[in-house]
Amino acid sequence: MIKTVSREQLRSVRKRLTLLYGSDAEKLLQRFVMMIGRYGVGDAPVLTDSKWSEHDSILITYADTLSDPEAGSPLNALTQFANRHFKGAIRTIHLLPFCPWSSDDGFSVIDYRAVDPACGNWSEVERLSQDFQLMFDVVLNHCSAKSSWFKDYVAGIEPARHYFLPMDPKGDYTQVVRPRTSPLLTETRTRDGISHIWTTFSADQVDLNWQNPEVLFEFIDIIFLYISKGMRVARLDAVAFLWKTLGTDCLHRPETHEVVKLFRDILEVVAPEVLLLTETNVPHAENVSYFGGGDEAHMVYQFSLPPLTLHALATGNARYLTQWATDLAPPPEGCTFFNFTASHDGVGMRPLEGLLPQEEKDKLIQHVQAAGAKINWRTMPDGSQAPYELNITFYSALEIAGDPELSAQRFLCSQALSLSLRGIPGIYFHSLTATPNYTEGVEATGHNRRINRRKWERNELLQHIGEGPAKLVFSRYLKMLRRRSDHPAFHPDAEQIIYDIDPELFVHSRISQQGDEIIFCIYNFTDKEKTITNPASSELLRRTKSFYDIIGSRTYGSGKKGIRLAPYQVMWLVPRY
Repeated sequence: MIKTVSREQLRSVRKRLTLLYGSDAEKLLQRFVMMIGRYGVGDAPVLTDSKWSEHDSILITYADTLSDPEAGSPLNALTQFANRHFKGAIRTIHLLPFCPWSSDDGFSVIDYRAVDPACGNWSEVERLSQDFQLMFDVVLNHCSAKSSWFKDYVAGIEPARHYFLPMDPKGDYTQVVRPRTSPLLTETRTRDGISHIWTTFSADQVDLNWQNPEVLFEFIDIIFLYISKGMRVARLDAVAFLWKTLGTDCLHRPETHEVVKLFRDILEVVAPEVLLLTETNVPHAENVSYFGGGDEAHMVYQFSLPPLTLHALATGNARYLTQWATDLAPPPEGCTFFNFTASHDGVGMRPLEGLLPQEEKDKLIQHVQAAGAKINWRTMPDGSQAPYELNITFYSALEIAGDPELSAQRFLCSQALSLSLRGIPGIYFHSLTATPNYTEGVEATGHNRRINRRKWERNELLQHIGEGPAKLVFSRYLKMLRRRSDHPAFHPDAEQIIYDIDPELFVHSRISQQGDEIIFCIYNFTDKEKTITNPASSELLRRTKSFYDIIGSRTYGSGKKGIRLAPYQVMWLVPRY
C-alpha cells in the first residue's frame, strides 16, 4: 500500500505533523501509513473528473427530522421521502450528527463510531448513500461529558486521561473569544481531585486536547470509518476553536489551520474524492482564511450571506448585500463557497461585523423579533453581552401576514439568490418545506435553537406541504433546483459579475467556464413593481434580441421599455441573439 502514496504526499503530511508535534513527527507518519486501508479506505483507485458541477446541491437535515411507523427508522423514512421528492434536485444530503449524544441536538457526541438507535443503524446510512452522496459532521472541538473518553479521564484511565484540558481557574482568560455566556471552565471531580476543564460551548461539551496526537489519531480513524460508510463531504464543526494557547484569543490559531491542512493532505492520499467543509461562524475575512492558499478547506460557509439577505429583504435595501458581493474575492483554485440562508443553527450576527452599520443591525433585530425570533447572546471581553445569533425559521422571518402568495414569493427570492451565486448551494430541510417557527419546541426544552429544528411525522408533513404557502414553496423550490442543474453557467467555478444598478435590486451574472452561456440573475427586494432595462451595456448584450427567463419559462424583449418585475420576483435571464 505504501507504494501508492507519493513521496510528495508523505512529505506534506510529515511537514504538518512536524509543525504540530515536533520531534514525534516521523513516528506519527509511520503510524499514519500503517492506517491506510483501514475499513477499506484507500484500497481502490478513485476516478473523478471534477470535484463539483452545476448539478451539486446539498440538503441539510437531521437524520430524525422525519418519522414514519411504516418505514421503521427515521433514516428509512428520510430515504423513502428523498427518493420520492428530491431526485434530480438534490445530489448530497448532509446528515447532521446522528451518533449517540447527550445535548445540543447531537453536537455533544457520546460515541463517534455508532449510530443513535433512535435514528437507525449503519446499514441504513449506507442504504441512503446508494442514492445520494452524504455529508457527515466531524465534531472535532469537543465531545460529551457522558462519553467513555471523558469517563476514562475522570477515572484516570489511559489514553483518554490526556484527552482533555484541565486548567488553572486563576489563569487569565480575558482574551479568549467566547461564543456563549456559559462559564469557560467547568469544575469536575476526578480520581486525582478537582479539575477545572475547558468547556467552550457548555458544561456537557468538553473540549478536546489537540496538543495530544492521540486525539488526532482517534479522529483519523473516525474519518476513515465515515468514508467507508458513504461520507463524501466532511463538515469540520466549530473547528476555529480547536487549538488553545493561553495569552491569545484561542481562535483560528496557526496550529488549527495546520490541522485542517493535515486532514486535506490525508484525504488526498486515501480518498481524494472527499471534500472538507469548515464551519466557522465568524466575520467574513476570518471565515475565508480557512481556504488557506488553496491547500486547506475545499469549501467554507458563506456565513455573511444569511443575515445580509435577510436584512435586504426586511428593509427593501440591497445596497449592503451588493457591496459585500462586489468585494467578494473569488476562492482559490480548487475551492468554492457553500452558499446557504438557513441551517440547524440561528442566523449569525458576527459575520455582519464590518458589513452593516449598527443602526442597520438594529433594524434587522427588530424585524426578526417582531416575527417571533429568539436571541442567543455571547459574552464580550469586557463582560458585557452581545447578540450572537437570531433564532427563527427563515420562512417565518420573511412571512407577510395575510398574504401567503407574496410570503412564498418573498421567501423564494431569498432562496433563489443562494442558488445562483458562485459556489454550491445548501438547502435546509425546513426552508424547503417552509416550516414556521416551532415555538412549542422552545417552550418544551428552553433551548432557543429548537425554534428551527422541528421533527415531522410523515403524514403531518405531507399535509403541510400539500396546502397553503408551503405547497407553493416546496414545488417551486424543487423546480428551481432542477432547472438550475441544466445550466453550466451555474457551475461553482463559473465566473460571477455583480452589477450595482438599483439599491432595491440585486443583479449579477454567471458565465460558464467555456464562455458559451451567460445568465443574468435579477432580484426585486421590494414589495412594489420594478423595471429594469438591459442589465449591462457590454457589446454582447447590445446584440441581444430577447431574454428567456429560466424560472418563469417566459421570453422578454430587450426594448427600451425594459423588463418589469413583480414584487419580490426573481428572474434568471438567458440572452438570445
